Amino acid sequence: MSIRTPTPSLFRPRQAIDQSVLKENRRLVEAIDRRGILRGALSLGALTMLTGCDVSEDDSVQKVLRAVSAWNDRVQETIFRPNHLARTYAPSQVVRPPRFNAHFPIEDVKPIDGAAWRLELAGLIGDKRPWTAQQIYQLPEQDIIIKHICVEGWDYIGQWSGPNLRGFLERVGADLTAKYVYFICADDFTESIDMPTALHPQTILATKYAGDILADPFGFPLRLRTSTKLGYKNAKWIKAIEVTNDFRETFWSKQGFNWFAGI
Repeated sequence: MSIRTPTPSLFRPRQAIDQSVLKENRRLVEAIDRRGILRGALSLGALTMLTGCDVSEDDSVQKVLRAVSAWNDRVQETIFRPNHLARTYAPSQVVRPPRFNAHFPIEDVKPIDGAAWRLELAGLIGDKRPWTAQQIYQLPEQDIIIKHICVEGWDYIGQWSGPNLRGFLERVGADLTAKYVYFICADDFTESIDMPTALHPQTILATKYAGDILADPFGFPLRLRTSTKLGYKNAKWIKAIEVTNDFRETFWSKQGFNWFAGI
């Protein structure tokens, strides 16, 4: 199958950020640093969320923030430890039900027909046959109890179960040397993660929460659950996975949020 991709204007090499922007706006960057605004995690999207301002109206500020955000992504990618395990928690600490989070209110969630749902595969994958929910439920499960951390500042401890993503990618013959794993969801959401994060021991395709099948508001029948990323990177209602070497902007990165979004 062929996964729908953004228009060519939305594609860009990550190395293509114009580093001269930072030099040209050094005083603005230094002023931002003196105020300590979002030190170490500066992004256009986060600044907009926290201030309520439309900083996109000022092109020079936007360029600076995007350059700093891209630099921040590269730093996080450099210090990422692919086998370092995130802290896990006791079953007694699990929040039930999980907290809903999406780019729209819970009332707008459109139920998924589990019987008709198929997981489509594309890109650098040997076996692209689609998967049914029942086939995925029959795969070996990994259970993790980790903390969900939202960029808005809240968090909760959740218990997630489902196939290990690395194991699934190996099963379908994916190229594990590729750069990105890209997700398309049943809503208008898209997300991608770097391959080292996809291969992390605590990255799973979650089908259950606290031992029960995921409910519609929380990503039924399949969602990504990583231990090393902020909450918005964990795609829900996944309907397609592509393994690729092409970087493409995703739902939140197009709005200025850090793409790497983790350590």
